[in-house]
Amino acid sequence: MQFVGRLKHKAYRDFLCRNLFAKHEVERQSNLYIYRNPELPLRVRLEAKNRIESLPENSHPTKIKNRCVATGRGRGVFRAFRLARFAFRIKARANQLPGVRKASW
Repeated sequence: MQFVGRLKHKAYRDFLCRNLFAKHEVERQSNLYIYRNPELPLRVRLEAKNRIESLPENSHPTKIKNRCVATGRGRGVFRAFRLARFAFRIKARANQLPGVRKASW
């Protein structure tokens, strides 16, 4: 994942957290599997727990926030389009979103 364009600080921090999560995801998942497996010896499980705790704090999936790719806003974001509600409205009215039409019934 590359950082393209200019975003606000929180959006940039979220971008860095996503990269860090992607980098450590396999290691975190494998150590979690070992740690949660009750059939393994306690010593092996505790070593896996220590390896999980030694990972960077920002590599945890709960640190990732859905943010608007256009504005960096963290609230009111449509997941499917990764746009905040106002940016979604502007792009939809300009026909820049494929498959989105104004409702009429």
